[in-house]
Amino acid sequence: MNHYRAIWISDVHLGTAGCQAKYLLDFLKHNDADKIYLVGDIIDGWRLKKSWYWPQSHNDVVQKLLRKARKGSEVIYIPGNHDEMAREYFGMSFGDIRVEEEVIHVTADGKRLWITHGDLFDGVMQYAKWLAYVGDTLYTFILWVNRWFNKIRSRLGLQYWSLSQYLKHSVKNAVSYIADFEHIMAREARLRGCDGVVCGHIHKAEIRTIDGLLYCNDGDWVESLTALVEDADGSLRIVHWPVILEETVKDLIVDMSITSVQTKELSAQTINIQVTEKMETPQ
Repeated sequence: MNHYRAIWISDVHLGTAGCQAKYLLDFLKHNDADKIYLVGDIIDGWRLKKSWYWPQSHNDVVQKLLRKARKGSEVIYIPGNHDEMAREYFGMSFGDIRVEEEVIHVTADGKRLWITHGDLFDGVMQYAKWLAYVGDTLYTFILWVNRWFNKIRSRLGLQYWSLSQYLKHSVKNAVSYIADFEHIMAREARLRGCDGVVCGHIHKAEIRTIDGLLYCNDGDWVESLTALVEDADGSLRIVHWPVILEETVKDLIVDMSITSVQTKELSAQTINIQVTEKMETPQ
């Protein structure tokens, strides 16, 4: 079990078929922290309004987070645009998980980080929300293609690879939108007297300096399968979790068991051969 001062997770989109809940659940089983920040779009209310989708793995993620809160981790939930219904409950707690509009996190080395989802500073969300809904429908289709694409990769023994991330990084307008968003967030952090910002929203994990401000984005659990973590010394880094460790360990144990059985069978065959040779040797 890895232990950190803080973990930031966002854009899980529980309630959608594109959510990689099994990967997140495996991450939560192997990683813990004093503080866990849920930086918005944990539940996809937009999608659930259209059709109900809630498999057991999505319920398991919620239960795991509640369990971590009960066992001593401070879990803070900052809603985003897809779970905006939770914004009615700022200052309240649900099963030891506190709901806040935004918070300031102070790292071990004294950096003040502003924590917010980021949608409130997205021009599309604020001034053309209908366009965001259209984009969400197109994005859902891309994720559907992505899901089947990765099922084929998995059968071929290949790791998870995000088609949607590739398209996002390749399209010029998308790259420009991301760059604008990052600069706006850094500017807003400066206005609040902070040393940096941690956000989500755009599904692109990043740590970089913009105009002297630290910009961090923890990514998502639909495409990039990433979280942001703070080590004991205050250093920040992105953790990528494209492999389910429990399944890997199980496969390893099975392989070792098969090897062990094969070795025993080979040893038994060798002994039988040796015994047979001794019996056939003339006295």
